[in-house]
Amino acid sequence: MALHIRDEETDRLVRALADSRGIPLTEAIKVAVRNELQRDAEKPSLWERLKPLHERVAARGTTGLEADKAFYDSLYDE
Repeated sequence: MALHIRDEETDRLVRALADSRGIPLTEAIKVAVRNELQRDAEKPSLWERLKPLHERVAARGTTGLEADKAFYDSLYDE
């Protein structure tokens, strides 16, 4: 299996990580990718992030008014 890194910044970052940890380049890539995958797995889902907002909106209740065609037409002076 070959992995060719053609981006100079990526190459520099991988080498910097490998040098700072005293590990081979392949191990540096493995560590970095594993850490990013773990961060993604720990990140709350979109639903979990929006849940407080959804609960606030639901807590307000309804106005009791019906939004029918006449209501929408009145918004546009039709």
